[in-house]
Amino acid sequence: MKFIILFEDAPDADPDIRKTHMKKHLNFLEQNSNMIEAAGPLSDDAGQGRDGLWIVEAGSEDEVDRLVHQDPFLPTGLRQSYSIIKWRQVYLNGVRLIDPS
Repeated sequence: MKFIILFEDAPDADPDIRKTHMKKHLNFLEQNSNMIEAAGPLSDDAGQGRDGLWIVEAGSEDEVDRLVHQDPFLPTGLRQSYSIIKWRQVYLNGVRLIDPS
């Protein structure tokens, strides 16, 4: 089952948190590539990174929640909150993954 995880950054977080912890965060993403298919920051109007998004393949929402809590970014104060949303992928690389009839 696929999930989208939307992270909301704390507005008062230290602006250097991303840079300080990015290497550990990227290592974590690589170590969990069997579940985390894609990840990256969203951008504000000025093009600066803020918030974040993951696409995850997992057996349950609880499994995703455990994964989120292992992310080195979580205890730093960068993340204010996150949402785990079930996602049904119906289109990929120019191919329909469902038959609408």
